[in-house]
Amino acid sequence: MRRAAMIAAVMIACGVSGVAAYQLAPPPVQDLAHWREIAWPFPRDGWPVGRAFRCDGACAGTELYVRAKRGFCNCDRGVADDDEVDRVADVDLISPRFAAAAPGEEVGFGEMRGRARRYDLDMYDGARRAAIGIAVSRRCDLLVAVAQGAGDANALQRATLAFLETEEMKQWMVAALDGR
Repeated sequence: MRRAAMIAAVMIACGVSGVAAYQLAPPPVQDLAHWREIAWPFPRDGWPVGRAFRCDGACAGTELYVRAKRGFCNCDRGVADDDEVDRVADVDLISPRFAAAAPGEEVGFGEMRGRARRYDLDMYDGARRAAIGIAVSRRCDLLVAVAQGAGDANALQRATLAFLETEEMKQWMVAALDGR
């Protein structure tokens, strides 16, 4: 009888500690990132303005800019290489002094496929920032995003891609490419 009570007590203690550990575990990065929309900060150019966001959560200080460039993409190949990301991803809107920090990698959102690449930025005030440029295509249209922040480039990329993969953003991206 004592043995059964002891086993039951140990089982309950293990179950309670497991629940506590689950509740105390840090949430995934995307749950800590809280993005809010801000005004488009760049002057007008040949493309329509897009949407701009600032992260107030775990990626505080990060800003993200997303816009469609309809009819701008190679209809046959899409975004095929890092040179194209360098040319189209709007990194130069943040600072003309940027350098690729690593080779790009393939990314996709729904039916849109392309590449993402990390950059080091030299800002006008002398500060150094990390950035990620993203260019994805659908048919002959291009959707570009660039995020910049003072934090770790890997965390910046994870938070940015997680936000762009939300259902709300995927719907907006498709609508922007459709001209709506």
